[in-house]
Amino acid sequence: MTTPAPPRTVTVIGAGTIGLGWIALFLGHGLRVKVNSRRPDAPRIVQEALDLFAPFLPEGSEDPAGFGERLEFEPDVERAVADADVIVENAPENLELKQELFARIGKAARPDALILSSTSTLNPDDMGALMADSARLVVGHPFNPPHVVPLVEVVAGERTSPEAVREAVAFFESVSRVPVVLRKPVLAFAANRLQSALLRESIHLVKEGVVSLEELDRVVTHSIGLRWATVGPFLAFHLGGGTGGLRKWLGTLGSGLEKGWELLGRPTLDEETIQSLIEQAEQVYGGSSYEELVRERDTRQTAVLKALAEVGDRQP
Repeated sequence: MTTPAPPRTVTVIGAGTIGLGWIALFLGHGLRVKVNSRRPDAPRIVQEALDLFAPFLPEGSEDPAGFGERLEFEPDVERAVADADVIVENAPENLELKQELFARIGKAARPDALILSSTSTLNPDDMGALMADSARLVVGHPFNPPHVVPLVEVVAGERTSPEAVREAVAFFESVSRVPVVLRKPVLAFAANRLQSALLRESIHLVKEGVVSLEELDRVVTHSIGLRWATVGPFLAFHLGGGTGGLRKWLGTLGSGLEKGWELLGRPTLDEETIQSLIEQAEQVYGGSSYEELVRERDTRQTAVLKALAEVGDRQP
């Protein structure tokens, strides 16, 4: 079996938040990037994003001054994907829209092109239902911002070829991402389900007046957020059991887990709750612009990644 040549041309469909992060990351890794967007001001939006994101690209990324030489804009989908090695779709989460889009992509793209979707909820088989052959369609779901956060959840459908999954993993690794292949499709995948569970309890605690929105954010960043940047939940509690590990923890401290789960909140997102959360967020964070908050977020996250890189990945 011959090893495919490394991809050189990537077509990014969509210039929203995720698409913009992908564009910056791919350019930083020396790839030629074609942007397909119906927005007439796409060149301006992309340039502003590159100016904002470039300082936070992975170490060793290429000089942003040369990005323009490898950046193109093509509003026609068929022309945009015609010569691409990899196609990364970032359209809105609308199944019918994606089905129509992938049908067009499937007809216009090269037979050997790797077709990726950044969807956070949809199954590859469903999205590729109108394609003559959806074997090379793979979900590569990133976490925002994709140019900083390394995780990419790789999800295959029943019709997805194993070779396409291997190519997707290799591609994401080539651009400094950490791909994790889900063993089976599940609604909202893995990371967003974890995030949703924490967000539900966060809303409950704020709604019940236990803490304010600002205090809840501080609780997370100064405890479990710090912990989870270095070890995952299972390793954390494996260590929590001391020398006895997870076996001891589940048999002692963890024996009341199920009763504790029964105490977790199930808040309703009624108008009053939504308005309260919005007002608190605007009061705490409204004094800073979006760009200022992004720079602060990315500065902190890249600092964590740099520190972890310096000590190395020592997890077993």
